[in-house]
Amino acid sequence: MDLKSNEPFWLLKNGLMTSYPSLKSDEKCDVLIIGGGITGSLIAHQMIRDGYDTLLIDKRELCNGSTSATTSMLQYEIDVPLFELIDKIGEKGAVLSYKACSDAIDTLEMLSSLIKSDAGFKRKKSLYFASRKKDVEWLQKEYKTRKKAGFEVKWVSGAQVLEEFGFENTFGGIVSKQGASIDAFHFAHELFSHNVKKGLKIFDKTEMVKVDYHKGFNLVTVDSGCQIKAKKIIYCIGYESKSMIKENFVNLKSTYAVVSEVDTDKFKNIRNTLVWNTDDPYLYMRTTDDGRLLIGGGDEDFYDAGKRDAILNKKEKEILKTLKKIKPDYHFYTDFVWAGTFGETKDGLPYIGEHKKFRNSYFILGFGGNGITFSVTGMEMASLFMKNKKHALSRYFKFGR
Repeated sequence: MDLKSNEPFWLLKNGLMTSYPSLKSDEKCDVLIIGGGITGSLIAHQMIRDGYDTLLIDKRELCNGSTSATTSMLQYEIDVPLFELIDKIGEKGAVLSYKACSDAIDTLEMLSSLIKSDAGFKRKKSLYFASRKKDVEWLQKEYKTRKKAGFEVKWVSGAQVLEEFGFENTFGGIVSKQGASIDAFHFAHELFSHNVKKGLKIFDKTEMVKVDYHKGFNLVTVDSGCQIKAKKIIYCIGYESKSMIKENFVNLKSTYAVVSEVDTDKFKNIRNTLVWNTDDPYLYMRTTDDGRLLIGGGDEDFYDAGKRDAILNKKEKEILKTLKKIKPDYHFYTDFVWAGTFGETKDGLPYIGEHKKFRNSYFILGFGGNGITFSVTGMEMASLFMKNKKHALSRYFKFGR
């Protein structure tokens, strides 16, 4: 599956950071991680920290799937509003899920400091604004629900949004203190390099073609014909899991993003803010460290890469037309445009845990707009799974829920 198209900004910005060999001999390990994106880098870090002999494979160059196309907005807000999630799964699970995403941002900051990262982790607040007058009522309900749950939020009027953030034609919104941004492509490569020095083995351009299940271990055959004997497999394959798991547990969507030319003056007032709105599909934006505006949206059902890519120009125009409503005096000069694939679940939550058809295996599948923060939660969960323990979120993130 082609998870991205055209010119994803992070891939071009960073280039080929590190190259690893393909697998040319049989190997054995405690843990085999399949998938070398941001999720795989986080899980590999956890497994190495826990003392497991760990090996990772990816069929592409590392981070060349969805990780190169992410907007790298780190938010605790899940695509399903908290008050709706409470109705779906109960208050305990909903609040716990939101707080796990909040804690994940703190963990990413600590990890960035630990490995002395140059990936630009930066604390930011977030603005979630009502793009239509009719959205104000439920957005205020969401504000009150978050405040009751203990999140540091404030309500701002449309006039305050204009004064503080420079956006016109809005009807108020929620400002949250907890948020951040990072170059996830760069950060994942740094995590991989950090853990290779501690014993992690990485083989890219190495594709799994078959798994034979045995008592206490799995035997994985890759495209070169070599085999890996692993006590456990952890699948960090994101949206490509849909081709492995037959039940309909996630809907694939295409999302579109554009990045402007450098303009260090125009968006000073949102330099420290992540922005999204109540449209369906919602618009989202942030600035980059070098003064560009990254803006995305226009989500549609994913059919195939060809159809997705054929409407790139159309989607660029749609996104910029929406931007014009809230920033009518701004002329956007496009430098990059691309499409990526993401997954939408029935409750906005990830799938993390075991699947009955895959023995000796775990899945860490962060979906929706919180893929990175869900993957950080997956680190803690995977660590417990390996010790035959359960996590408080296991019941809410499990398959078949």
